[in-house]
This record gives sequence, structure tokens and C-alpha cells, in this order.
Amino acid sequence: MLNRTLTALLVVTAAVSVSAQGAPAPAQGGGARGGGRGFNLPPLLMETDAFPDGGIVPQKYVFANNGGNVQPGFKISNAPAGTVAFAVIFHDLDVALQAGTGDVLHWIAWNIPASANGWPEGSLPAGSVQGNNIRGQANYMGPGAPAGPRYHHYVFEVWGLNANLDLPPTASRDDLLKAMAGKTTSKAAYVGRFRSGQ
Repeated sequence: MLNRTLTALLVVTAAVSVSAQGAPAPAQGGGARGGGRGFNLPPLLMETDAFPDGGIVPQKYVFANNGGNVQPGFKISNAPAGTVAFAVIFHDLDVALQAGTGDVLHWIAWNIPASANGWPEGSLPAGSVQGNNIRGQANYMGPGAPAGPRYHHYVFEVWGLNANLDLPPTASRDDLLKAMAGKTTSKAAYVGRFRSGQ
């Protein structure tokens, strides 16, 4: 009798185990499409003829070594409905200033009209505002990394915004980031590499 009871118990246990293995696993995190949670900031598309994404920045666009210091132009597309303007922050990722976490800020600008789909080389569309870079100048400052064994990485970060920002030209990067909070519709980044003597 005991043997029959043990055998029956083993059969039931095996059946439950097989059933559990064949059952689909419960969804985690809402599934592959996000389930309404997770990332929801659409990527913008940034394009330029100045240099390829991740490529070497030509001398024409650099600040160091008597470079041309010409602001590269960008075409921006894939902005979602409701995007009114763009903001850009251009900085050198490979530097930590004064034993802190800040890097070298080369350029900030905002209220770039979304209707312009970007900006031309050397200028910004009417209505755009430029803030101070690390030199305290409200203009583009191209790459200027010293000679060394590796390239510095310069990133153009661009955000789509659902409203223009009420900021003076003297605004800092921190001011810009605070003003953008709650207004971003999309984002993109584009990287250039540079070192002096390349």
C-alpha cells in the first residue's frame, strides 16, 4: 500500500513538473515593446557632410592649431509631432576639470526652430540663442585636444523640445539642462574624434 502511494505521488509530481516546464514564462517588464513602461524618448536622426559619426573631425572645424573653427552644419529629422525647437550641447567627454566631474563645454545653443530641420554650416537659424562656452564666449568653439596617444571624443547632443526656452545668452549648461526638464520630445548624439597633430 505504501509503495502504491509513493508511486502515485511520484507520478503526480512528475506531471506537475512537466506542466510547469511547458507553460510560458510570465512577462517581465511589459514585454519586448515596453508595455507602456521604459524608454519612450524617440531618437532624432542627425546627419552632416562635415565628417562621419565617430570619425575624425577635419581641421576646418577645429579650434586648435590654427584650425578654421567653423561650426559644422547638421540636418535633423525624425522629430515627433509637437517638437517646436532644438537645443544642442557640444562637449569633450575625455576631460575632467578641476578634479571634478565637469568636462570641457565647447558650445551650447537653444531655441533652434524645429521648422529649420537643423542648421547650416557656420550659422544658426533666426531665433536661435547661443550660451557661453568654457571660454565665456557665446559661440561655437571647435575641438582642441592636445597631442597624445589617443583621440578625444567630442559629442553633439541634440534634444527636441516642445517649447522655446526663456533663457538669456549668459545661461550656463546647468541652466539649460534645468530649463529643458519636462520639455524634451526626442534626443540624438553625434560623435567626432580629434587630437592635435593627427
